Amino acid sequence: MSDFYALLGVPREATEVEIKKAYRKLAMEYHPDRNSAPESEARFKEITEAYEVLRDPQKRAAYDRYGKAGVAGGAGGFGFHHVDLSEALNIFMRDFGGMG
Repeated sequence: MSDFYALLGVPREATEVEIKKAYRKLAMEYHPDRNSAPESEARFKEITEAYEVLRDPQKRAAYDRYGKAGVAGGAGGFGFHHVDLSEALNIFMRDFGGMG
């Protein structure tokens, strides 16, 4: 998987607002209800995974310091896992309340 910042198209010093704005734009573009391309579901899950890490200050700090290993499950990690479609949709609904 790509760098989480690159997936969202934001610089490493992006603010929480910039990260949320970038995620919303990409999520709307790749949301399965709006995009029927075969790769859209995978892309939606990837950008949601990136957003979930970068929106949380502790997870983001661990990611910045250790990369994906810093947020992976196991000793010292945050127990983060890959997001499935259902979870990705729930995250989107939680933060944006629908298609806006």
